[in-house]
Amino acid sequence: MSKLTDVPKRILIGRALRSDRLGETLLPKRIALPVFASDPLSSVAYAPGEVLLVLSIAGVSAYRFSPWIAVAVVVLMFTVVASYRQNVHAYPSGGGDYEVATTNLGPKAGLTVASALLVDYVLTVAVSIASGIENLGSAIPFVVQHKVLCAAAVIVLLTLMNLRGVKESGKLFAIPTFVFVGGVFVMIAWGAFRGLVLGDTMRAPTADYHIKAEHQGLAGFALVFLLLRAFSSGCAALTGVEAISNGVPAFRKPKSKNAATTLAMMGLLAVTMFCGIIALAMVTKVRMAEHPATDLLRGGVPIGSDYVQNPVISQVAEAVFGKGSFLFILLAAATALVLFLAANTAYNGFPLLGSILAQDRYLPRQLHTRGDRLAFSNGIVLLAGAAMLLVFIYGADSTRLIQLYIVGVFVSFTLSQTGMVRHWNRHLAVEKDPAKRSHMIRSRAINAFGAFFTGLVLVVVLVTKFTHGAWVALLGMCIFYATMTAIRKHYDRVAEEIAAPEGPSDDMVRPSRVHSVVLISKIHRPTLRALAYAKLMRSDTLEALTVNVDPAETKALREEWERRGIDVPLKVLDSPYREITRPVIEYVKGLRKESPRDAVSVIIPEYVVGHWYEHLLHNQSALRLKGRLLFTPGVMVTSVPYQLQSSEAARARARKRQEWNAPGAVRRGPAVERPKEPSAKD
Repeated sequence: MSKLTDVPKRILIGRALRSDRLGETLLPKRIALPVFASDPLSSVAYAPGEVLLVLSIAGVSAYRFSPWIAVAVVVLMFTVVASYRQNVHAYPSGGGDYEVATTNLGPKAGLTVASALLVDYVLTVAVSIASGIENLGSAIPFVVQHKVLCAAAVIVLLTLMNLRGVKESGKLFAIPTFVFVGGVFVMIAWGAFRGLVLGDTMRAPTADYHIKAEHQGLAGFALVFLLLRAFSSGCAALTGVEAISNGVPAFRKPKSKNAATTLAMMGLLAVTMFCGIIALAMVTKVRMAEHPATDLLRGGVPIGSDYVQNPVISQVAEAVFGKGSFLFILLAAATALVLFLAANTAYNGFPLLGSILAQDRYLPRQLHTRGDRLAFSNGIVLLAGAAMLLVFIYGADSTRLIQLYIVGVFVSFTLSQTGMVRHWNRHLAVEKDPAKRSHMIRSRAINAFGAFFTGLVLVVVLVTKFTHGAWVALLGMCIFYATMTAIRKHYDRVAEEIAAPEGPSDDMVRPSRVHSVVLISKIHRPTLRALAYAKLMRSDTLEALTVNVDPAETKALREEWERRGIDVPLKVLDSPYREITRPVIEYVKGLRKESPRDAVSVIIPEYVVGHWYEHLLHNQSALRLKGRLLFTPGVMVTSVPYQLQSSEAARARARKRQEWNAPGAVRRGPAVERPKEPSAKD
């Protein structure tokens, strides 16, 4: 690529890095935490609100169940974290759930897990960006009025940041993530101090509102179903946990230990923040409703369509810190920013998984290669495109998008933990050391409980969310599964077809003769060069070929051919319909049919031009011919280039740019070593 077109790329993503600098892009734990755990950490900004929104269907009285739902989410979080700590130690190569399921349950289970994770990563980006846009929109009306456009702009920005490399993007993301985590802990601590020590009464801005219950007096199965639905919404706090097991190769050594430590830190921080916000929401009497305009009542009157329902974390922060205070504004800004950055979990998980799948021939091979900045650039761009498509389809509405969420991640949780149980069973069958067997039995028990619990949650999620949009996620999984299966079949078929045989084959037999054909339109320098090259090949038969689309031009060509005395026979093909490609193709196929063991070499003179627009004016017939001839067995196509002056000028400009140095970039004159001063002893 020329320097001119390379400049914008370097400005946006930075200078290309050598392959031997890959180790410099690996992450320490302090950077790995915001890179891989920003999704579960930021989910506390909306997961508590999703729980209260579902419970509000039964009225304020149902809020009393929220602490128990929080306890269930905490137990599930610790179970999943403990289970995945076993994964990263057993499978540190970065395959994560996909590798575990494929190795222990078979390729179909592995492909199911991969499909689920790919869908969930795309949804992570869409949901996080949409939620961040809505939080930011409460302060900036322009953002609300142009939600889709702003969401697309944020996706583009995140894509560029990740194309610069994991380590650089991690440094950018670390500050707002840690500010958000620190702000939430300060809010929880200050709220607890005010309530327990000072005895202050903290009230959320919605504390005086009443909720009009859609279904009053729920009991029995209806109440259980409502609680299960609220629990499944709260499970959004677990999304992104699996990204660490997929991203183990991005950690510094010791990789498995650092990944396991990061997992534990992430789990502890997430559950503490989740429980703290739920507790403060109960104390400050936060009120939420799925349809606030009609279901939230003030003085017995609906609040109206002009009301903007702020997230739970925003209402709690206002009650604890006071509206307009510095800490309130700081936490609100950090919350909106960290929701944008939560998508970074998917930006690191999706490309890594895509690279592994491409290596296993389930996705195009281009996803396996690293870009200029040693990031999996093609996977990053593919993720951004898919997420942007979802944002456009659903209008950047987080309430609609979140219904599609978490189905895929619990599919991968369940199959991964089931695979780990089989992993430990296989190792226990051959292990004799009592100490190692004891460790394996303990690990198997953790994974078995994780498989049972996450499987139960998967059933709950499917039952409670299927009609609310979960079917779209399942459809996406099926599409990914079918596509990857078809890609693998294609690669396997091609590999089998082109595999070199052990014994003699037709491909090793030399052609009986080579029949060379030089395509001619008129006599000029490119034609003469192509004829000279064809003579050098010493073919058994050599002829020039032209197509008669204009009798006058063809007659002039024959006369000049004879006048110049060119010692190559000229054959003219008639074309009553003024076509060029079809007569040539039919003639070449006729040669092959007459002598199947002969090889036909078609030589095409082509112009080399220096400007992009000149490509539109030249070589179009040659491109069509080459495209058609590629499908003809036994035919070789050779292009003989002729460089026009514009190409020489372009090459000179490129060489000049390459040799140019910025002022001060080169030291003028050699560095001369100064002679030593004579010492007193001398």
